Amino acid sequence: MAHACGRPPHPPPGTWQHGGVTAATHSTLFPQVPETPDAVLDGLDPEQREVALALHGPVCVLAGAGTGKTRAITHRIAYGVRAGILQPATVLAVTFTNRAAGEMRGRLRQLGATGVQARTFHSAALRQLQYFWPKAVGGELPRLLERKVQLVAEAAARCELRLDRTELRDVTSEIEWAKVTQTVPADYAAAVAKAQRDAPRDPAVLSQIYSAYEQLKRDRSVIDFEDVLLLMVGILQDRGDIADHVRGQYQHFVVDEYQDVSPLQQRLLDLWVGDRDNLCVVGDASQTIYSFTGATPDHLLNFRTRHPGATVVKLVRDYRSTPQVVHLANGLLSQAHGKAADHRLELVSQRDKGPEPVYTEYGDEPTEAESTARRIRDLIAAGVPAGEIAVLYRVNSQSEVYEQALADAGVPYQLRGAERFFERAEVREAGTALRGAARAGRNDSLLDGAEDLASQVRAVLSTKGWTTRPPAGSGSVRDRWESLAALVRLAEDFETAKPGATLTDLVRELDERAAAQHAPTVQGVTLASLHAAKGLEWDAVFLVGLTEGMMPIAYAKTDEQVEEERRLLYVGITRARVHLSLSWALTRSPGGRGGRKPTRFLNGLRPGSTGSGAQES
Repeated sequence: MAHACGRPPHPPPGTWQHGGVTAATHSTLFPQVPETPDAVLDGLDPEQREVALALHGPVCVLAGAGTGKTRAITHRIAYGVRAGILQPATVLAVTFTNRAAGEMRGRLRQLGATGVQARTFHSAALRQLQYFWPKAVGGELPRLLERKVQLVAEAAARCELRLDRTELRDVTSEIEWAKVTQTVPADYAAAVAKAQRDAPRDPAVLSQIYSAYEQLKRDRSVIDFEDVLLLMVGILQDRGDIADHVRGQYQHFVVDEYQDVSPLQQRLLDLWVGDRDNLCVVGDASQTIYSFTGATPDHLLNFRTRHPGATVVKLVRDYRSTPQVVHLANGLLSQAHGKAADHRLELVSQRDKGPEPVYTEYGDEPTEAESTARRIRDLIAAGVPAGEIAVLYRVNSQSEVYEQALADAGVPYQLRGAERFFERAEVREAGTALRGAARAGRNDSLLDGAEDLASQVRAVLSTKGWTTRPPAGSGSVRDRWESLAALVRLAEDFETAKPGATLTDLVRELDERAAAQHAPTVQGVTLASLHAAKGLEWDAVFLVGLTEGMMPIAYAKTDEQVEEERRLLYVGITRARVHLSLSWALTRSPGGRGGRKPTRFLNGLRPGSTGSGAQES
C-alpha cells in the first residue's frame, strides 16, 4: 500500500527508483512494445505494480494528481492481455472525454494490447444501442442530435420565451443535469430545491421548457446524448436476453476518473457489470469539479462499502510536480472540509527541488496580463517550450485580455476547445499530401535532396503552408501553421525513435493515431479555463485572476459549492510540473478603486498572509 502519511519510502539501491520509473504521463518519443508480459511491468513503482497485478475481483485505485493513474491502469490491462489472463475483446475501459479515451488507446497500442475497447461512456453506450435497437425496439435508431441548442430555443419559443445565447446555453446545461440525475420534467423543481441548485430561470418555467424539448424530440424522432444512456439503461433493464448478451461480451471493466460519474452513468455501469465483480475503478475525490453537471464522488468514496472485499491501492508518489508545487497543493487540501476532504491523499513528490511558487499582486487586470505575457516570453527565451506553458483562469471570458497581451508580446498561443487535431482541415490535407508522396516515392521531385524522413516531411508540408518560421500574429493562418508544425515535430520524433523509418511507415503511424485520436502537441502557450485544464499538465502554469468573487466564484454560496471551488484551484496547481505562478489584480481597469481581495484559499499559504482559507470578515 502507498505511504499516505506523507513519508517518502526509502527503497534500497537497485530497485524501481534507481532502475528508473519514467515520468508518469510525459513522453514524446515512441517506446518499443515490451517483448514479454513481465516487461510490461518494468518501470512501475510498487503501488502501480500492485494495481497491474490486481486482475481479479473489485479493485479501487485512489490516485492523486500526477501519480501515474493512466499508466497504472493501461499497464494493468496490457499485462492481463499479454499474460493471457484477459481476452482483449472482453475488456471495456471507459472514461469521460474523447481525448482521455484516445490516450488510453494509444498507450495500449504501445504496450501491445490491441483489441481492447477504450471508450467514453457515451461512445460505448451508443455502439451498443445501434447494435441492439432493431432487436429491442425495431426499425432504425432515431437520429442523434449533435447539438441541443436549436431545439431548446424552439422549446422556449413554444413556451413564449425568447432566450439569448448565454441563457440558451445555461438552460441547455440545466436540461442535461436533469437527465443525468434521472429527473423528469415534472420533478425538476423539487430536485433543484433538494440539490440547493441555482437554476438560471424560475424552476417552474424551466420545467415547461424541458417538457417542450422532450416533446419536440419525440415529434421529430431524434435523441440526444443523454437519451443514449437512458435508452440503453431501459433496454438492459427490460430485456434480460440483451443484458446477458452484453455481459457475455464484456467480462472486465475499468472506469477512469470514477469521481466524475453521474447517477445515470453509474446505473448503466451496474447493468453492464451485473452480479459479477471484475470491476476496477480509478479516481481522486479531491479532483471532483463537475458536480454542476451531475457528477458525484460518492460512488468512489462508497466503493468499499458496496464491495467489502475490494482491493484498495493508493497512489501518492507524484512524478509530475516538484516538492514546492506539491507542498502548496497539500497545504490547500489540508484546509478543506467535507466528505471528499476526509479522503484526501497526501502527495509525496518524487522530483528534484524546483523554484518556489510565485505570488504577485497587480493594480489592474491589463497590467496582470501584460506582466504574465512578459514572464512567459522570458521563460520561452530561457528554453521552456511554448507548448509547455499554460495560462489558466476561472471563466472563459477572462481569456481575451491574455490573448491580446500574448499577441502583443509576440508569443504564440492556442485556446483549448478547438476541434480535434486529426479532424482539422489542414491536418487532413497534409495527410493526403504525405500519402501521395509516399506512393510516388523517389518519383516525386518534391523529395529531391531530402534524404531523411523529417526533411521529406518538411518538403511536402512546405506546399501546404509550413515554413521554418511561424507567421506573425494569431488567427487562422497561425493555427494552420501550428498544426503543420506539430506534424513536422511528430516526424522528427518518429525518426529518432525508429531510425530508417520511411514516409510510408510515418503515414501508417498517422493513420493509427488518427483512428485512436492520439494527437501530438501543438506548440503554443495554452489558454484554458480551470475546468478545461483537467487531465493536462505543463512545465509552467500561470493561475491568474485569483480574487474573491472569481475564486471562489461569486455564485458559490453553500459550503459544498465553496469546497468544489477549492478543488478546482487544487486541479490548477497540480497541472504544474516546475514553474507555478499565482496572481490577482486589485481592480479590473487602470485607475479603478482597488477593493478586491486575493482568494481566501491562499490565506496562510502565501507569504505574508494569515488565516486558514476561510472567508475573511
